Amino acid sequence: MIQKALRAASRAMLTTCVIALWALKAEADANRGEVAIVFESGDQAVDAYRGQFTVPENRSRADSRQLTLTYVRFPATSAHAGPPIIYLAGGPGGSGIFTAKYRRFALFMALREFGDVIAFDQRGTGASDTLPTCESDVAIPLTTPTRDVEYRNLYRQAARSCARFWAKQGIDIYGYTTVENAADIDALRQHLGADKVSLWGISYGSHLALAALKQMEDRIDRVILASVEGLDQTVKLPARTDAYFDRLQAAINTDMRLAPVFPDIKGLMRRVHDRLDADPLLVMIPSSSGEPLPYLLQRRDMQQIASAMISDPARAFMMLGLYAEVDAGSSGRLAGLLERFITPGGRIDLRPMSTAMDVASGIDAARLELVRRQAETSLLADNLNAPMPHLAGVYDGLDLGDDFRSHPISDVPTLVLSGTLDGRTYPESQREAVSGLSKAQIVTIENAGHNLFMISPKITDLIARFMRGAALKTDHLRVDLPIPKDFGG
Repeated sequence: MIQKALRAASRAMLTTCVIALWALKAEADANRGEVAIVFESGDQAVDAYRGQFTVPENRSRADSRQLTLTYVRFPATSAHAGPPIIYLAGGPGGSGIFTAKYRRFALFMALREFGDVIAFDQRGTGASDTLPTCESDVAIPLTTPTRDVEYRNLYRQAARSCARFWAKQGIDIYGYTTVENAADIDALRQHLGADKVSLWGISYGSHLALAALKQMEDRIDRVILASVEGLDQTVKLPARTDAYFDRLQAAINTDMRLAPVFPDIKGLMRRVHDRLDADPLLVMIPSSSGEPLPYLLQRRDMQQIASAMISDPARAFMMLGLYAEVDAGSSGRLAGLLERFITPGGRIDLRPMSTAMDVASGIDAARLELVRRQAETSLLADNLNAPMPHLAGVYDGLDLGDDFRSHPISDVPTLVLSGTLDGRTYPESQREAVSGLSKAQIVTIENAGHNLFMISPKITDLIARFMRGAALKTDHLRVDLPIPKDFGG
């Protein structure tokens, strides 16, 4: 009888404790001020919570205005979940909430096994963006040739004009740095009531995660990185872009449909560049008014188009198709593409968050000189990250300095996913970026590009194994080369 009474008392005490814990959790949720929502992605819907918290725009100023940052929280599905997992979008300027709604929804859902998954809109992005885009009073001539040095000077002039515009709007651009962005992650951690968080980032999101490792290592549990951009790699080395084209050519040579069409992609691109240097092409761009907009296509334009399209192999093949078109003396598809980017008047538009973040991460003098030397002979010159390095140092005191750009040293477990056909962040650069992470596990994915998370279920499986702390069993995967439909077998 005594034992039965003790067991009953124990069960009652356990029940009371569970109820108390749930009450504490409910109180904590209420203190976060989250709102229950139904989050929709296509024809799928899931219960989630939308939350907000405030941070100073510029923590170095006592009188700084406050920013309201927004996130969506997908609750963990496991009773033994770990710390919250914060998604860090690329760009800079990408929206975590937008990403969760579309391309990577399935991966957001899969990661709920390991903790609450947070789709975070960084300061100045998505639902955390109240910043006006600046339409400067500086214009790029649409129908007369513009030398590269003139183009760079116009962009610097526009950046200074926009700084004055933003200041009049009460915006402190000195608050839009990766250091401030990383401090926001710690503020979000505290808002969530978590001792630690895990970080999941791609491209600029990996850049931000590396900065966070330097600022709050003891509050980070695990890190998942893809297409890593090191803290000193805002501006990529032109010679490594050339090496990427060699890898792309080697991949093309393995396919009997592509190899005869693109036997020498570097030769094709240089031929088009030389032709446009000698004789720029007048392209008539469709417009909503019905009147075609004349635009003089120069070599720099093609280099910037290529820079925007080589992130992933499927887009790179489309880019090569555009080069082949111009090489043949045509511009029909190119005109349709330019319609999305060229506006009457040619005024330079700049977004404060993405502009300031890149200028702040900056580039040191030695690397800038190396970029300039390599750009003289490189296929895309220094256009891969335009308007950087052209805006380097344009805002006095914004550059975070060489200490910021040093590689993090950390023993936090880190998974790195790197594609061999990534045209924006290159495999050798990614290895350098994480060289100070003693527990980094690098998995190379053959034929993958920059946006690699969803190209194979094997990647989701790898991430799940890493989050469980299990051995990965491989440091290499292979996916099929994405052959364009135009090249039917």
